[in-house]
Order: sequence, then structure tokens, then C-alpha cells
Amino acid sequence: MSKQAEFAVILKMNAMFADLGTDELQRLSNLCHTQHLGNGEVLFQKGDAGDALYGVRRGQVRIETGASDGSRLTLNFMGPGDLFGEVAVLDGQSRTADATAGEVSELFVLRREDFLAFLEREPKVAIKIIALLCQRIRWQSERMEESMLQPLPVRLARRLCALAADFGSEVHISQEQLGVFVGAARESVNRQLQAWRKEAILDLQRGRILLRNMTKLTAIARNE
Repeated sequence: MSKQAEFAVILKMNAMFADLGTDELQRLSNLCHTQHLGNGEVLFQKGDAGDALYGVRRGQVRIETGASDGSRLTLNFMGPGDLFGEVAVLDGQSRTADATAGEVSELFVLRREDFLAFLEREPKVAIKIIALLCQRIRWQSERMEESMLQPLPVRLARRLCALAADFGSEVHISQEQLGVFVGAARESVNRQLQAWRKEAILDLQRGRILLRNMTKLTAIARNE
């Protein structure tokens, strides 16, 4: 399968492009090229020009922002099959967050000028993008609700379930990163993870978490 065909598959899996026909997807995917990133390499920083839409072919990209105290807040993890950069590529404004490779990665890149020209020819794609942006707003609202109202075990379980949905039962993330992700101190995260380890819900290894009992973890995430 060619890289363009792989990108077409990724586009088809995304809600924004799911209703496009085979020919439309092929025309759009033909506009892409690929870019390689090393582990820890910065793809873009907050304030950079929003000039492209990205799709992850392999690897992982962290979407992050900096806090006033110098700490880092992880907004999302992007894995194979995920698209990101929709907001900046549409309005042409500067990036609202940083993107850094969490491991060696390869990305599909669709330049803004090519994407906008395609949208002018395919208005139904523009409608799908509006729906996607609304979904992102809802997602951000849910994360704010979690940080303010839900206890740490629920927040932590939800994040682990979300990561497992994207990356499987072996989640490569440090406890410090996970703490930033759920808005809690690393020590608090460690105590909760150790409690779950004793209950055989998960296992802890250096730089990764092995999820053993997704049924129990899902129940915690639902606050049951």
C-alpha cells in the first residue's frame, strides 16, 4: 500500500472525512507528504504559524502547553491514525499549543493552502469540520469538569482508559506526565497507581503502565 493510500485510510477513519467517497479521499491524500521526527523533537510550538494538518502514520505526538510556573500540561496524546492541527490550519492563526514527538514518529502532512483549495471544491467536508470542532469544544469542557469536580481515581481511570483506547493495554507514559495530564501531583498519582497494582488492576514498570483489568478500570472511570 502506498503512503498516499495509507493516508486515505486514516482520513476515512476520521469523522471529518468519513463521508467522502474513494475518489475524493484519493484526491485529498495525493496532496500530502511525510515528515519524520526523532524522539523528543519539536514539531511546532505555540505561536508558530498554523500552516499544515498532520496525521500520525507511526509513533506518538504529545500536544502540550506551558503553565506560568514553568510546568508542562499535556492536553492530548496523538497516536497512529490520529489527525491534529485542524484549528490553526483552518483559521491561519498561530498554533495554540506545542507538539512534541513522544517517540520516533512519521507524520503525514497536508499543507494549509492545498487543504483550503480542496475545501472550496468540496463544501461537505467543511460541514464535517464544523462538527469536529464542536466535538473538540465539548471534549475540552469535559476535561475542565473532570479537573474541578471529579476525584482523582475517576480522573486517572478515565485518562488511562482513553490512552488504552488509542495505544492498547501497554501505556508508555511516566507518572509525572500522567500527573500533569490529570492535574495532580506525581506523588498522589503514584499512591493511587500502587493501590491499583495491589488490586491487580494494573502493573507498573519503568516508563510504562500495563493495564491488567480493563473491566474494573472502566467501572472506576464511570464512577460506579
